[in-house]
Amino acid sequence: MRSEPFFSKMRVRLDELDENHYARNLKAVQQMDKIEFHPAVTVFAGENGAGKSTLIESIAVAAGFNAEGGRKSFRTDQDSTDLELSRVIALGRGPFWEQDGYFLRGESAYVLMSYVQELGYSGHNGGNLHHRSHGESFMDIFHKRMQDSRNSLFFIDEIESALSPQRQVEFLGLIHQFVCAGCQFIISTHSPILMSYPHSRLYWLDNEGIEIRDWKETEHFRVYRSFLERPETYYHA
Repeated sequence: MRSEPFFSKMRVRLDELDENHYARNLKAVQQMDKIEFHPAVTVFAGENGAGKSTLIESIAVAAGFNAEGGRKSFRTDQDSTDLELSRVIALGRGPFWEQDGYFLRGESAYVLMSYVQELGYSGHNGGNLHHRSHGESFMDIFHKRMQDSRNSLFFIDEIESALSPQRQVEFLGLIHQFVCAGCQFIISTHSPILMSYPHSRLYWLDNEGIEIRDWKETEHFRVYRSFLERPETYYHA
């Protein structure tokens, strides 16, 4: 497990961002000087529209990754990412550099899978990635990465959208294996399962800004627990 992160902190040069850019109105972006990355896992969580995906995508691009996902060397033709925020993000390096890395985002998964297929990768279990489910394709990629990834940096954007609860638990186990191999993760998620990883720092984003919280102090955890304990109270005629 890492003692120092590859990237230790970040700040946003907000005065250099176009005054009409939507990210200027995100409270979390306005408070980015508070961000320090955990050596193992840093989690961004919060409600829809709080800026989680915007941040994870922009940080990944600022760190040198392909905007549509994949390794730094990947260059996909399609570009669905707004790169303006990434240009004003300054990342503070730790004492060590990553040997490799991967950026996985659900929004551009089809583009990424097509590109990976063109490179001749057939998947962990063989066959065309497009012939497997969204979640199975993601898991295939990470099983493949397990074969040769040590001291690597991973950016993950809301992977739970493609994974069943059982697969989320399996993915949590994969994260731990990667962390034990010296890897660092920066992720955004709505999943209390993924938020629960113990070697992590969780930032909660909302319309008040950004703050560090325990995963059990998040609204996501509270809603899940409340619903599972008394689902009938959520049904209204």
